[in-house]
Amino acid sequence: MLPTPKKFKIVAAAAEGSHKLTAFDNALLGAGIGNVNLVRISSILPPSAEQDQALELPPGSLVPTAYGSIVCDQPGTKIAAAVGVGFSADTFGVIMEFSGMCGKQEAEDKIAGMLKDAFENRGIPLVKTEIRAVEHTVDSIGCAFAAVALWY
Repeated sequence: MLPTPKKFKIVAAAAEGSHKLTAFDNALLGAGIGNVNLVRISSILPPSAEQDQALELPPGSLVPTAYGSIVCDQPGTKIAAAVGVGFSADTFGVIMEFSGMCGKQEAEDKIAGMLKDAFENRGIPLVKTEIRAVEHTVDSIGCAFAAVALWY
């Protein structure tokens, strides 16, 4: 059995690279989580998890992460990624992620709508949201990335 994460941080960054994978890697580095191994998770934030934006993740660690990302090699294209956490008063939270060929505001709006829906579908009052988003206009090969990284 895996332990339940106790901390999390919300990040977003965009970057260019000489290849699609290096654009993604550079966006991770820009977001401050480039030296860990992301283990993609779905959308539930543990009830006891506390936000720690200064959280330092040990290099090489396996880090449970909910994220949205887009890589594009069409110069001039606007791309965006966003992630959001919806908080309840006394139980778990919900994480939503989005990426697409759009601007930051559209990505944020989609996250806000998905969080609202997620809480309505669960019958739990949504008391607070926190959203991070980034947009990028592609020069050559670009990536937009947004994530919630969880830790122990």
